[in-house]
Amino acid sequence: MITLAEVTGLSGRQGDFEATILQHPRYVDMDKCIGCGTCLEKCPKKVDDIYNAGLAKTKAISVPYSQAVPLKYSIDPQSCIYLTKGKCRACEKFCPTGAIDFEQKETELKLKVGAVIMAPGFKSYDPAPLEDYGYSRLGDVVTSLEFERILSATGPYGGHLVSPARPKDEKPPRKIAWLQCVGSRDVNHCDNGYCSSVCCMYAIKQAVMAQEHSKEPLDCAVFFMDMRTVGKDFDRYMESAKNKGVRFVRCRVHSVDPVPGADGAKMTYLQENGDLAEEEFDLVVLSTGLEVSPQVVELAGRLGVELDSDRFAARTAFEPVSTTVPGVYVCGAFAGPKDIPQSVVEASAAACAATLDLAPARHSLSHHTEPPAERKLSGQRPRIGVFVCNCGSNIGGVVDVPRLEEYARGLPGVVHTEANLFTCSQDTQVRLAEIIRERDLNRVVIAACSPRTHEVLFQETLIKAGLNKYLLEMANIRNLDSWVHAADPEAATRKAMDMIHMAVAKAALLAPLDESELPVSQAALVVGGGLAGMTAALSLAGHGFPVHLVEKGDQLGGTALSLHKAHTGEDIPIRAAELVERVLQEERITVHTKTRLRDSTGFIGNFRTTLASGDKTTEVEHGVAILATGAAESKPEEYLYGEHPGVVTSLELDALLKENDPRVENCETAVFIQCVGSRDQNRPYCSKVCCTHSILSALEIKERNPEAQVVILYRDIRTYGQREHLYRQARRAGVLFIRYSLDDKPLVRAEGEQLQVEVTDPILNRKVALSADLLCLATAVESHRDQRLAQFFKVPLDADGWFLEAHQKLRPLDFAADGVFVCGLAHYPKPVDECIAQALGAASRALRVLTSSSITLSGVVSWVDPDLCSGCQGCIRVCPYGAVDFDQERSVSRINQALCKGCGACAAACPSEAITLRGFNNPQLYAQIKSALAG
Repeated sequence: MITLAEVTGLSGRQGDFEATILQHPRYVDMDKCIGCGTCLEKCPKKVDDIYNAGLAKTKAISVPYSQAVPLKYSIDPQSCIYLTKGKCRACEKFCPTGAIDFEQKETELKLKVGAVIMAPGFKSYDPAPLEDYGYSRLGDVVTSLEFERILSATGPYGGHLVSPARPKDEKPPRKIAWLQCVGSRDVNHCDNGYCSSVCCMYAIKQAVMAQEHSKEPLDCAVFFMDMRTVGKDFDRYMESAKNKGVRFVRCRVHSVDPVPGADGAKMTYLQENGDLAEEEFDLVVLSTGLEVSPQVVELAGRLGVELDSDRFAARTAFEPVSTTVPGVYVCGAFAGPKDIPQSVVEASAAACAATLDLAPARHSLSHHTEPPAERKLSGQRPRIGVFVCNCGSNIGGVVDVPRLEEYARGLPGVVHTEANLFTCSQDTQVRLAEIIRERDLNRVVIAACSPRTHEVLFQETLIKAGLNKYLLEMANIRNLDSWVHAADPEAATRKAMDMIHMAVAKAALLAPLDESELPVSQAALVVGGGLAGMTAALSLAGHGFPVHLVEKGDQLGGTALSLHKAHTGEDIPIRAAELVERVLQEERITVHTKTRLRDSTGFIGNFRTTLASGDKTTEVEHGVAILATGAAESKPEEYLYGEHPGVVTSLELDALLKENDPRVENCETAVFIQCVGSRDQNRPYCSKVCCTHSILSALEIKERNPEAQVVILYRDIRTYGQREHLYRQARRAGVLFIRYSLDDKPLVRAEGEQLQVEVTDPILNRKVALSADLLCLATAVESHRDQRLAQFFKVPLDADGWFLEAHQKLRPLDFAADGVFVCGLAHYPKPVDECIAQALGAASRALRVLTSSSITLSGVVSWVDPDLCSGCQGCIRVCPYGAVDFDQERSVSRINQALCKGCGACAAACPSEAITLRGFNNPQLYAQIKSALAG
């Protein structure tokens, strides 16, 4: 990891680049800096804290935030008194380790690399030039980024809801407004004509969080043009916000003015009925958009990467992470505005694309680090160390941490206690390992946050200190205590004491657990032969691994064969046909058409799946599986669909356009109805692709017949990201847009060959009748709800039938069942470029398994004592992972430890206590219960 550095040049070609790196001086020796903070305390120079969006001050020597990696201080040469005026050097004088080094100079590095991935991020739009919004004039107007820091527990106000204009005011804001599309969808003030994609959702999130942070009822209002909640469960989140009282006002606010003689801000706006409204707010949040910084534009120029008109990296729908320079790839917001899940997907996709040409050199430069030998604990009494985390103010702002530390010191077996600001920070991890060795600790208790997110990190620290990683116990005094009892600090402190007591009691009985290794079958199974499935198969084959590609139909291509054009203008069927040809020519891919899965057993690295094609069955062994089974266009039961030849769906219209059907060529009036079967009670989600699809079709109709009248009836136009340009292009071409509500849907009736469409125009506030030759229904994309496939691989479906990923943001391509991945429409509706990015990302995740010769199984697994097992088989019924089966010969249950996820359901259900969950055995749990009851 090279920090404080920039790429100044790139020479060579794909697979053989030389990158020139300019590393700026830190003026701090990283080997000597222990992150103690003495320099920060003694530095006299205050500067704006960029991390806190300028709402607080820091010093000329600092770390950006308490969990920075690496957690080493650095000096800002533009602010340092010594570096600018030749005086001071207080940091050098007081540094206890002599880490300050003013003699450091810029260093030029040359790196030989095979590929480059650009992930330089974005900058939030600066609304200062927009004088009408009062950002530079009024202290009660903040940006969304500033409001994030206001709400943050590690922010300048400790998570308390205040106005930066009056941070010490005893009256927190009671009314807050969010103004959408500030620096987005605006060609008049900032030339950012695109939609920034994320602003609608983060405004809703902030409104909900603000209510949670407020001790009194809080009036939150979001002022918007179109709500673009297009992601998975995003519409549900918006509806839940409405139920919590968040107001949504459809308008674009013209200006924000001060309230005469008072604090706050006044806004005047037009209501939907055309009436003028005036409202005062204590705080106004400008939902600022995403844009590429000038520095990134310069970087792209140095690397020769072409940019599009919006200054994002130029890409195509079928190569979403490839730049115009072969061997240079892109991910994240530099590839276009997007949210966290899609950024994470693209990161994996870029890694897959970048390593494709480097596969022959895999492991040639790898270095394996051997951990210290594990200490033997046989016969040793427990020597427990308790480490209590402040977690910024997440815990320390509620719980009395010094009191917890003192309490833990008196518990049996505890020989060391310590409180840390952030126990998960890099410097604390290093210190933790040192203390384990110095104090000869053989058990460790961390009183901090959730083991779900941080247990692995602390286990790695134990390994580095020579301890078995399972000699760790965590007390979740944040999620389960300080967060839920913030209003009662004394009770929260007492509860934290009980939790630490319980953790120590269990830790005293912890024993080292062994992990076993199993070989990996280095082949892959991809289910689904559409764009996503073919892309994933080609990626895995390109990395050198055999792939079985299973398609239930008689040909590859999936839904792509029915589509017309991508939003970038590419001909989808032609590009899909090229993919099909590449798949058929790839010798490492075995294609199974007209084939379904009959059965699948096994676990990560060792699956066995039976394929059935007619009467023929084939068993294949594979280490991973990728589910890319696609989705379907729903068939509506309204608007005369199936009753009148002029009523078609979006895919049916694509077919008419490709075939130059007379219904399109002779069309004089075309009407599109959006959200047919989407965003309603039956399917409470947005199908994501429909608005862009309809606008593309509308533009093509206008291109073929400029005199044709084309009308789109919509609820919200959701041309997110750079698709917004198509929306603007359609309006310029004369396409009319009329909004309707779910409570007042359009009415359609037949009049001979013509169709009469009646809709209420909200601007005219009256019914409008349209006579149409062609009516296109933008119907919902619906899941296949493949319960059978889900059961085969022990993976879940959500309420709408989409495959449910392990974590929406952190693991958007994985399942909780290891070794199984998802991509494409099987996950959720999405356009071509996102399907392909997901396919590349899923392949990248799968490669983490396939590139290993063996896998390590967790030590926290269940075990059956056959002498106690009564053979009731209750454990088999409750196991959600299918890890338990029945030994008919011995009449006892047995557990496949490779499938076991350590959930403990079997142990809890066993009436004879024959099942033990290692690391959570009965004596350990009884000890916790006794300590809790003892108070």
